[in-house]
Amino acid sequence: MNEEIVIIGAGGFGREVKTLIDQINNKEGIFKIIGFYDDNPNLPSIVNGIPVLGTISDLINKSEPYNIALGIGSPDVKVEIILRLKHSKIQFKYPILIHPSSIVGTDDIQIGKGSIICAGSILTCNIKVEEFVTLNLLCTVGHDSIIRKFSSLMPNVNVSGDVIIEDEVYLGTGAKIINNLIIGRKTIVGSGAVVSKSLPENCTAVGIPAKPIKFNNL
Repeated sequence: MNEEIVIIGAGGFGREVKTLIDQINNKEGIFKIIGFYDDNPNLPSIVNGIPVLGTISDLINKSEPYNIALGIGSPDVKVEIILRLKHSKIQFKYPILIHPSSIVGTDDIQIGKGSIICAGSILTCNIKVEEFVTLNLLCTVGHDSIIRKFSSLMPNVNVSGDVIIEDEVYLGTGAKIINNLIIGRKTIVGSGAVVSKSLPENCTAVGIPAKPIKFNNL
């Protein structure tokens, strides 16, 4: 029997997560998609053939212990949603979703609950991916790297070996992280940036080589 799953977020990435689940099901038939939950009041009632069932508050008040997929790219929003869901009277489940075309090594790969690995991504060996991490299309992660909770890597991000990406980091499309570096908590790396030196926490860094241009929330 297929496990029921709902997707939080019916925007662009949420719709891509729906496609990812469809493609998992084409190979293994694991999930039955029940619908989307989204706080946007302007959504149609059906998105890509799947009903929009209500807001996140509506989901919190449900009695069904659904599997949940976070169709959200922003680390801050992912954290906010998970904190809200903890107020539910039931415990939701957060499966790991890995696209069938991704290559995930077999030597000491750890992937935390709620993480999503999209099509064409590669994880080599001795890698730790913590909870609620997003690896979008065609990302690569090299040996002995750690990606901590709620971080999001946009399409075509390359992370070399021995890199630590701290909690809630956002790496823009096409960013490249050279080996033996640390990206500080809540830091944003701009699209196309090349990070050749470790970055502090809570900053926005852009360019080649990437340099902080501002510190966030200061």
